[in-house]
Amino acid sequence: MDFKTALNNYIKKLNCTSKELAIKANLSETVISRYRNGLRTPGVNKDEIKNLANAISVISYEKKINLNYDEVLNCLIDSVNKNDEFNYDNFCKNFNRLLNDLKINIKDMAKYINFDASYISRIRYNKAKPSTPSEFCNKVCSYVINRFNDNDILIKFLNCDKNINDKALFDNLYNFLINNENTITESKYINDFLISLDDFNLNDFIKAIKFDEIKVPNIPFYKAKTKSYYGIEEMKRGELDFFKATVLSKDTEDIFMCSDMPMEDMAEDISFGKKWMFGIAMCLKKGLHLNIIHNLDRPFNEMMLGLESWIPIYMTGSVSPYYLKNYSNNVYNHLNYTSGSVILTGECINSYHNKGKYYLTSNSKEINYYKEKTKLLLKKASPLMEIYTNDNKDAFDEFLKKEKNNKKDMKRLLANLPIFTIDDEILTKMLKRNKLTNDEIKLILNYKKNMENTTYNILKNNTIEDTIYNNDFNNDKPYLSLENMFFNKNIYYTKDEYLKHLNSTKKYCKSNNNYKLNIIDNKVFNNISITITNNYVIIYKNNNPQIKFVIKHSKLVDAISKFNPLVIEKN
Repeated sequence: MDFKTALNNYIKKLNCTSKELAIKANLSETVISRYRNGLRTPGVNKDEIKNLANAISVISYEKKINLNYDEVLNCLIDSVNKNDEFNYDNFCKNFNRLLNDLKINIKDMAKYINFDASYISRIRYNKAKPSTPSEFCNKVCSYVINRFNDNDILIKFLNCDKNINDKALFDNLYNFLINNENTITESKYINDFLISLDDFNLNDFIKAIKFDEIKVPNIPFYKAKTKSYYGIEEMKRGELDFFKATVLSKDTEDIFMCSDMPMEDMAEDISFGKKWMFGIAMCLKKGLHLNIIHNLDRPFNEMMLGLESWIPIYMTGSVSPYYLKNYSNNVYNHLNYTSGSVILTGECINSYHNKGKYYLTSNSKEINYYKEKTKLLLKKASPLMEIYTNDNKDAFDEFLKKEKNNKKDMKRLLANLPIFTIDDEILTKMLKRNKLTNDEIKLILNYKKNMENTTYNILKNNTIEDTIYNNDFNNDKPYLSLENMFFNKNIYYTKDEYLKHLNSTKKYCKSNNNYKLNIIDNKVFNNISITITNNYVIIYKNNNPQIKFVIKHSKLVDAISKFNPLVIEKN
């Protein structure tokens, strides 16, 4: 039994929450959640494991279960020792990420650690195993610390405090390689992205940036002057000048944005972020469409940070995101923005963002050159995701029709119960009680019938695994799941309706061998549902606003498919 399983067994036996355990053990809820999800494991000799054992025994005494402290401690230590068995698959995955994200030259590393370069390559791809993994990892860490001791690339990679000392940095890196006990997991960044998506409310965003109060001049009165910008601070002014010139012109052509400049030093400036977002909002208010090529050749954390910052823009439906396949650049970073009236271009040497130069101009000859460059870049680009709103719902319906014939195994995280398992009589009463019109009732009943048929056809030869939160009605009222529709009303259950639908879902599971149902007590998301297949992911934003994202980029599909939601306790 591994540590995650042992801890969860104790929590189940005690019928306590992560919060209760965290308070007794003097640990944060986040740490407990990571322990429970296997994202982190305490060291055998660390105080955390003793604190956990003591907390479990104290709670058990209070609840008259009386678990012996020594027995709990020994059980937890044994489970940690099982976790400590060297996992070559995890090591290879982490080692590869280290080499790729930090763009490490294997020949240089081999020379430093006194290993044959071809042997390191075989280790990298799990075709050879170091005789002493800990010794090999020590040598790799020594090389990396030495190689990156003059800049903050490694600190950013490990998501460490800027003032961290060398020993702590070494320990963090070592744990990342050998134990995967670190803060930079794909699951964390995917979790942050999905939570931001779940929490986002377009109406609140509009109010926050005073979008409705924005006035866009209907006559041109401003033309950008040709200007150069040097360094990060001037670059920020250049970006804002670009938006200003675009908004205050008579042109209505699409905006094009492509940049592989570092993200984090820009993201740290909250004031600039607000001004930048206001510039984007002004462009949207003017009715302009944005084409953006995202740079996905970044460390995973930077890539997800960039995507997360674009959530408000995605929600408008006025953006088309792309990426470049097989893109790799170890030397230069570039920026290219174009609109009908102005261009902003720039470059810097990789890792020297503050030494870059940026150039803004409204010269017609220059604009024409960069427009042509834009067309060529878009020809080479692939859609990062397809975004569907009420304005293009017919296109989403076409996508679903096409996918009906491509039968594949499916995994889903659902905000509410699947509609295809509800009894028609209960559904009809529910719709009438929510005061829907006859046309709306007919529409939803037809939708339910279609979902029944689609699910039946999938389950003939493939599997569906649904993970559903068991709503207790203490904090929020569940509503009918209409993921594949664009229906702008929430249709709420009564408790009796919900329990009947839950029971019918359980019965459906028992009668269909290819249907697996996971009912969890920890709420993951309120407003999004996720469908995962082997070659695409659909994220359904169920309200505020209703929008569908179809993601086909293999790196994101793989990360989301492996995503394990962090435990979120019911309040």
